[in-house]
Amino acid sequence: MTNVALFGASGKLGRHTLRVLEARGVACRALVHKTPVSGANVEIVSGSITDPGAVKQVVEGADIVVQMATTKEDPDTFFDVSVRGTFNVLEACRETKIRQFILLGGDASFGIWFYPQPEPIDESHPLTAYPGYYAFSKVMEETMAEQYRIQYGLPVTVLRSSWVHEDDDLLNHFSLLKNVDPTEKGHGFGEVSDETLQLVRDEQERIPILIDRHSNPFRRHIVHVDDVMQAFDRMLDEPKAIGTTFNIAGPKAFDYREAAGHLSEKTGIATHEIRCPDYHSFEIDIGRAQSVLGYAPENDIFRMLDRALEFRNQQAT
Repeated sequence: MTNVALFGASGKLGRHTLRVLEARGVACRALVHKTPVSGANVEIVSGSITDPGAVKQVVEGADIVVQMATTKEDPDTFFDVSVRGTFNVLEACRETKIRQFILLGGDASFGIWFYPQPEPIDESHPLTAYPGYYAFSKVMEETMAEQYRIQYGLPVTVLRSSWVHEDDDLLNHFSLLKNVDPTEKGHGFGEVSDETLQLVRDEQERIPILIDRHSNPFRRHIVHVDDVMQAFDRMLDEPKAIGTTFNIAGPKAFDYREAAGHLSEKTGIATHEIRCPDYHSFEIDIGRAQSVLGYAPENDIFRMLDRALEFRNQQAT
C-alpha cells in the first residue's frame, strides 16, 4: 500500500482514520473543504467533494479510496455532499485502477429502532431508511456503491457502523436536560410527559431509562470509535473484505435500565423513565466481521460509560 485517498478527513471518524493510517505508515491524500487536518504523510487538497475535478485530483494514483464525507439533517447540503459527492468519488474510482473502495455506511440504513426488528440485524437485512435526510443518504450511498461493484467491478467494501461514540458523547445521550428537544432524528426521546417537562424547567438532571409501550426498557446497539477503527484497520487492504459489507457494532446490545442504573450508581443522579411508544428494540449481528476479519470489539456499554466519565472528569481538572 502506498497511497490512500480520504474523503471526510476532518469528521469524527476521519480524524481517527488519519491516526490509523499514520500508525501503518501509509501515505494519505485528503480532501479538505473547511476544517483543516494534519498528520504525518498527509497531503492536503483543498476543495469540495461536490467538485468532480477536486475529487479526481485526490483519487489520482491512489491504491485505496475511503469515502466517509457526509452531512446530517441539512436539506440544503445532504444531497450534494452525501449523494452527489459519493457519485463523484465512485466515478473517479471507475476511471482509475484502485485496489479497494471503502464506504463508511451506517445502521440508519436499516431503520434501527423506527421499525420492528424481531431478529438481530445482519448484512442481508433490506435497506429501510427511517424518516429524514441522513438515513436516506446512507441508503443511497450504499446502493450506488453496490451498483458500481456490479456494473464496473469496483472493489467495494462497506463498513456499516452503528451509532459511534467517543469522549463524553454517551453522557450527553444519557442526559434528560440535553435530549428533551432532540435535533437529530433517531437519537432523541419519545413522549415528554408533564412530569418530565417540569424536571427540565426546574433544571433537574435525570438519567433517562427509555421504555416501550409495555414499560420494557429498550435494547439498543451502539459502538465506540476505537472499535470502529479496529474494524477499519482490519479491512484496510484486506482481500477477504473486497465485495463485502460488514456490520460494525459493540460486543452486544445494551439494556437502558441496566445502563442507566450503572451510571446512576457512579454519579448519584436519579433515573427517570421516558416512554417511547413508537420505537423498537434492536440488535446488530456482527458475526460476519468477527469470522471474516477477526473483529473483536472491546467496549461494551459499561466500559463506554466509565470511559466517558473518566474523560469528563479529566476535562474538569
